[in-house]
Order: sequence, then structure tokens, then C-alpha cells
Amino acid sequence: MGALEEKAVDLGSEEITTPARSKSSGLSWAMRGIYIIVLREFRRFWRDRARRIGGFAQPIMYLALLGVGMQSAFKVFGGGDVPYIKFMFPGILGLTVLFTSVFSAISIIWDREFGFLKEVLVSPVPRSSVALGKIIGGSITALIQGAIFLVLAFTPWVYGFSLDTLWKVLAVMPLIILMSLSLTSLGVSVAARMTSMEGFPIIMNFLLMPMFFLSGAFFPLQGLPRWMDVLTKIDPLTYGVDALRGIMLKGMNLASGMPSNLAQFAAWFKDPEILRIGLGKGYPDPSALSTMAQQASLPAQAHPLWLDVLVMAGFGAFLFTLALWQFNRAE
Repeated sequence: MGALEEKAVDLGSEEITTPARSKSSGLSWAMRGIYIIVLREFRRFWRDRARRIGGFAQPIMYLALLGVGMQSAFKVFGGGDVPYIKFMFPGILGLTVLFTSVFSAISIIWDREFGFLKEVLVSPVPRSSVALGKIIGGSITALIQGAIFLVLAFTPWVYGFSLDTLWKVLAVMPLIILMSLSLTSLGVSVAARMTSMEGFPIIMNFLLMPMFFLSGAFFPLQGLPRWMDVLTKIDPLTYGVDALRGIMLKGMNLASGMPSNLAQFAAWFKDPEILRIGLGKGYPDPSALSTMAQQASLPAQAHPLWLDVLVMAGFGAFLFTLALWQFNRAE
């Protein structure tokens, strides 16, 4: 083989191997970029003691104050003798995941203001890797925060220390991961185009507070006006809270205690004089009371679990795509 032929063979091999090497190198940079961004987000969260303590103390305050204060009102909703704190716990868990996930994206604005984001974007790391690292990093911090809060489920005031509680806690973990990925994507999609550190919390609170209050975290979604019922059905967080509540309250009868109250009424109304006075004051007879109690009984879960997961997955896929698109468009 002559010298010219050998040179032609070498050039041919370079033409074949160079694109493969380039593709491998691009993938390597992308994976390295994701890893570094995730590690940075995790260390930033773990070293911020005030953020960890505040994220844990705030849900406890909600449980202690609202859980006790609204116990009597919970019976009006058909809650029976079940402590309101047990009904409220999955909603507060959703609150913890919601705010931790979304507000983790504020680090994008912080990095842009101090020039760190510009240094990352001029590196060979693809923009999509940076956005993906932010989403995964924020989701991990939300998962940790949710896991810390779930420790309270084992206390005697909530569900108690038992194997059943352990299985429920393990079962809600995949739901928390799905919720945190979706909600962090929402935060990244908004923060990707924002430059004001002060404007981000205002915009996000404007979006998040209606989402949270319409999700049924604090109160059952029963007997609502038509317009509010429609809003609760288009709120994706409703399905997340419903799925968490369905798992955590599995095996519980929220209407327990109602039959005993009815039995008490029935005992009172056996006395003809009391029955006459009661009917004269407009009280329903015992059979009507029984029908009313059955209609007012509170279900633990409003939708099937598969529907809750399907809606959350669809919502998450949409927000994930939106976050990548917005981040790639940002200057």
C-alpha cells in the first residue's frame, strides 16, 4: 500500500470516528453538568440551616394551630369523631412539597444576578442540562423536606407508630417525587425569564395561593358553589392532595361517630314528648336524620388513584417541556 493510500485510509477513519467522539463528549458534558448543578443545589440547601428549620417548623405550626382550632368545624363537614389533624396531614404535606419545590427555582435568578449562570452558560454544558439539573436538584430538596415532615406521621397525635403507617409513608414517596418534579418545573419555567429577585415571590404567591386553597388541603371539597367546583377540578394540585390523602387515610372511616350521634338522637326521640317538641321546632325525624348523615359522610378520596396519578403525570410532562423551552429561550 502506497503512502497516499495509507493517508486516505487514515482520513477515512477520522471521518468515521470524529462524530462518534463528538457525540460521546457532548453526552459526557451534559451528564457532568447535570451532576454538578444537582450537587450544588443540594449543598446549598443542606448548608442553609434557617431554610431547613423554617421548612420543618412552618408545617408543624399549621398542624398545631389549625388542627386543633378547626376540629369542631370538621364535624360540620361530616368528619365524625376522626381528629381533623389526620385529615389535614396529607394537605400540609402537599403544602410542604409545593412551596419547597417552586421556591427552589429562585436560585436561577440569584445565579443570574451574581454572574454564575453566565459562566455556566458559556461552558460546553448544554442549556438543557442546566435546566434539568435545577429541576432535579429542587425536587431532591423538596423530597428531603417532605421526608422530614413525614416523620411526624409516626407520632401518637397523627397516625401512630405502626407497620401500617410505615407502608403508607413508603407508598406516598413516589407521589412526592412526581409532585416535586412537576412543581419545580413550574418554578423553573417562571424563573427562567425573570430578572427581579423581588418580583419572583410575588408572582409565585399569586399563582400558588389559589392553587393551594383550591386543592382541598384544609377543607373537604364538598358542597361548593358550581364555579368553585370547576376551579378545583382544573387545579392539578387537587389531584396530588387527593392521592396523598387516599393513601394516608386508607382504612379509616372519616364518618365514624356519626352513627353514635344518630343513635343518641334516636334514643331521645323515643320519648313521644321529646319527639313532639323536636318536630315542632323543625327537627327532622330519626329516619330523615339517618339519610342526611349518609349523604354528609366524608370520603377519604374523591377520585380514583389512577386518575390522580395520570393528571399529575400529564401536568408534570407539560411543565417539564415548558421549563426546558423557557430556559433555552432565556438570554
